[in-house]
Amino acid sequence: MNRSPERPLQVAVVDDTQLNLMLMSKLVDRLEHASAKAFDQPTAALAWCLHNEPDLVIVDYMMPGMDGLAFIRALRARRHRDDLPILMVTASHERNVRYEALDCGASDFLTKPIDGREFEARVRNMLKLREAHLASRERTEILADEVRKATAAIVDRERETITRLSRAAEFRDPETGAHIQRMSHYSALIARQLGHAPDFVDALMMAAPMHDVGKLGIPDTILLKPGRLTADEFAVMKQHPQIGYDILKESSSSILRLGASIALTHHEKFDGSGYPHGLTGREIPIEGRIVAVADVFDALTSERPYKPAWPLSRAIALLREGRGNHFDGDCVDGLLQAWDDVQEIRTRSFMTEASLRSPPPPEPDRSRRP
Repeated sequence: MNRSPERPLQVAVVDDTQLNLMLMSKLVDRLEHASAKAFDQPTAALAWCLHNEPDLVIVDYMMPGMDGLAFIRALRARRHRDDLPILMVTASHERNVRYEALDCGASDFLTKPIDGREFEARVRNMLKLREAHLASRERTEILADEVRKATAAIVDRERETITRLSRAAEFRDPETGAHIQRMSHYSALIARQLGHAPDFVDALMMAAPMHDVGKLGIPDTILLKPGRLTADEFAVMKQHPQIGYDILKESSSSILRLGASIALTHHEKFDGSGYPHGLTGREIPIEGRIVAVADVFDALTSERPYKPAWPLSRAIALLREGRGNHFDGDCVDGLLQAWDDVQEIRTRSFMTEASLRSPPPPEPDRSRRP
């Protein structure tokens, strides 16, 4: 046995006959690195097996109250492990019992009366099989841990890529990093309120900051123009969702592809009056509908070089007024129904912004932004 003596293999022996119990326990204890745990009551044995992790169970068939078949059924049903070997002890003529025991999950059989050499050989083989299963399980756990670490490293690289892309767009458009933080957290909050799975919520929070990455393709003469845009200039500005989509769409990363969908659809409106494709209602992907609410809310309630922050009451009134036309009403409700969380996000983000950045240089006044 390749097992440290500090951790012997635990063998549960279950038999209501004391003589048989003593005999089998002594035979188990003679094996290297094996230790018997004797039970003359099957219910007590079952309770121990369910709260511990035996390496082998040896159970007699004929027992009062709970026979060996019922014991195996109960143990297999509640442990949910196929790598626990179980030996059933039966009389030689009980062939039908053996068939039923195999169906219940017995691994092998011992025949009464117990033959010491056969007993030791079968138990030794079962324990070797158990050790192989344990070694395989350990390798699997090590591999799973390595996969988790590698996946975490990939996620970190994706997060860095997303941050750099978002900051690149930010440098060309005077919105603070705090806006990106807040709107991504608002997006995750709305998604949680709508009952989406945690994986989607996390992915949305990572992808939402890329909503305006397409502004990298808008000329400075338009993007940085003070004052109101002309109709032609606004038409050019409305190309940034498609540009952002084209930048991100062919990525092998599911997060960047989600960002592509957000970039393309976050200016669509629920009634079909948005851009670039005039999608309506559920035609707009849920990520686009969520980010539309989060982005507009934070833009309204944040100070910009070209506008003061709106009072919260005015921003809330606009969101409610826009239910069903500009915005998906469920997304609006998701934000407003978690108002305490909204306030916490605003406070945390503002504190982060104040502690990390110096006062911005003066910017030209802009009375209109798409």
